[in-house]
Amino acid sequence: MMNFHVLTLFPEMIMQGVRTSILGKAMEREYISIEAVNIRDYTTEKHGKVDDYTYGGGAGMLMQAQPVYDAYKAVENKISADSAENGSGGKRAPRVIYVTPQGKPFCQSMAQEFAKEEELILLCGHYEGIDERVLEEIVTDYVSIGDYVLTGGELPAMVMIDAIARLVPGVLHNEESATTESFDNYLLEYPQYSRPEVWKDKRVPEILLSGNHAKIEEWRLEQSIERTKKARPDLYEKWAQENQEYFIKKAKKEARERKKAMKKKLAQKQLAEKNPCNS
Repeated sequence: MMNFHVLTLFPEMIMQGVRTSILGKAMEREYISIEAVNIRDYTTEKHGKVDDYTYGGGAGMLMQAQPVYDAYKAVENKISADSAENGSGGKRAPRVIYVTPQGKPFCQSMAQEFAKEEELILLCGHYEGIDERVLEEIVTDYVSIGDYVLTGGELPAMVMIDAIARLVPGVLHNEESATTESFDNYLLEYPQYSRPEVWKDKRVPEILLSGNHAKIEEWRLEQSIERTKKARPDLYEKWAQENQEYFIKKAKKEARERKKAMKKKLAQKQLAEKNPCNS
């Protein structure tokens, strides 16, 4: 089972967002667990305060180091205790992901990397962020879901949990779904169709009705390539660099088809010359 621990000021926001759909079912079946830890529970300030003004001036408040660190230590100690109880002690400290616009862009390969972990801690910031000293102390990965600013880290954390959790074995009923979608090997997913065969005068491509699985896979790959080339040329360039063999095979195939077409045309011409009355 993979365990997600979210350090947040709004635990109810996290839990309400993950208790439904596939994530909720995965939690019920114990493929994953998700807990939201309220950072405010660990402040030593009697009024529950977790933020203060920044040194050097500037707009907004900053989350203080102490409650964030103590919340982290509580989770770390719990993980250590569970590991000792299960006989799997001696593990390294868990990875701590700080969701921030200053982090590396989140992508499918990153989700695949995180999905290999048994324990993940996601730290959600608010206000103007978090005191740098505690980030230096506990954070292992700085991750961003896009070049924009949100009011807090809860939504990005849920986005990452969703993307990571669906790669955990058992979470998806059809395990192939996790390996045949957009961004697998840099390519966007090919177009897909369902019943009926004709809708608003638009027909399902004939190749998908042919039953020829080799041809269908070839068509799907070509569609993925063209879609990626048009919509995400940056991803297409990465794919092309790593798949030069595809272009070599494609060039050879096209050369064979041209040669075959020329032979057919020549045969038809010769036949017409032998039987001028039939032309």
